[in-house]
Amino acid sequence: MKRLLAAFLLAFAALAAHAQLTIDITTSGGRQIPVAILPFAGEAAQPQPVSPVVGADLARTGLFRLVNAMGVSPVPTEPSEVNFVDWQARSAEALVIGKVEPQRDGRVEVRFRLFDVQKQSQLASFSYVVAPAQLRATAHRIADVIYEALTGEKGVFSTKITYVVKRGTRYELQVADADGANAQTVLAANEPIISPAWSPEGGRIAYVSFDQKKPIVVVQNLAQGATRVVANFWGNNSAPAWSPDGKSLAVTLTRDGISQIYVVAADGGEPRRMTTTPAIDTEASFSPDGKWIAFTSDRGGSPQIYRMPAGGGAAQRLTFEGTYNVRPRFSPDGKSIAFVQRESGRFRIAVLEVDTGQVTVLTDGTLDDSPSYAPNGKMILYEAQVGGRGQLAAVSSDGRVRQRLVSSAGDVRDPAWGPLPTN
Repeated sequence: MKRLLAAFLLAFAALAAHAQLTIDITTSGGRQIPVAILPFAGEAAQPQPVSPVVGADLARTGLFRLVNAMGVSPVPTEPSEVNFVDWQARSAEALVIGKVEPQRDGRVEVRFRLFDVQKQSQLASFSYVVAPAQLRATAHRIADVIYEALTGEKGVFSTKITYVVKRGTRYELQVADADGANAQTVLAANEPIISPAWSPEGGRIAYVSFDQKKPIVVVQNLAQGATRVVANFWGNNSAPAWSPDGKSLAVTLTRDGISQIYVVAADGGEPRRMTTTPAIDTEASFSPDGKWIAFTSDRGGSPQIYRMPAGGGAAQRLTFEGTYNVRPRFSPDGKSIAFVQRESGRFRIAVLEVDTGQVTVLTDGTLDDSPSYAPNGKMILYEAQVGGRGQLAAVSSDGRVRQRLVSSAGDVRDPAWGPLPTN
């Protein structure tokens, strides 16, 4: 097991200071791409340096090794100034240079270039004109471009996450950058908030509120702050999950006695019952193509993962290993399902390959819960209980890379990863 934090001390120190987090990363096996990210000219005069955030984003994936750039003088900002032989000698395969220039209107222009060191060719080049307050977001956009150019996969550094923080008797629904920085409270209450879920376009969050002394399902518009009660029927209303088109939600209701799966319009209305069994059916998750609903049911004698057509019909059992498998969540490509498996009294995050039925356990905690895929499917965000308190954690879908985001924010619960930005 190779610990990366010490190797990237400078980059992560800048990140942790801004985000008030300690990010601990471990990785085992697999090749890492050596990339050199040079300080951007002019960034030191800005409220947020760009290059440390880019470096921290890439390092956090476990797929990249940051090459030491100490002693480089002068630092190149244009292609003609790059000494590729020097970077080849440092074993760098990719090189990032850039600069930040103030504009007359108070904004700044951020330029960067990505090079293939061995081929001595440019892979990507972009320019952004933004307000200084947007420099951190711009750094995430740059990291996304670099990640995609070097891996062929979409980057998710510009995405958001949501989670619930419990501070004493107070509950807060927070939205933050994917690295945990810039956390904003979008809802605070004296009663529990649970099960937040992002809408497909990222503008709304559904969650369960206990403000009425019972669980009800609420949808909140993030831009407007407006809320709408979607499910407030007799009994419990819980476990919201969005349909891929954002027009409806799967919810768990006890309005007819026992917990069953229903589908209700995202703006409310009369729900349509999807399961009719004497068992507990709950925790629905739509497949990305909208054809299937995965859910938890104890109809076979113990909680297991099942799948049924989204239009209704017979359910198929998917998990057979162990006596407790719950909280299914489809991967973005629909080929896998992340879930929580209990084994020997320990709750761990596992992944089921839908076509083959193969199960891989990814974590080794004692109480890991609430898995949520990144929108590129490469990482799974989850809640890890450490010392009796919830923390944000993430694991790669192959189990090779693990992250732990330790914060003084409080008891962190029910994380969910938002979609890719639309702009």
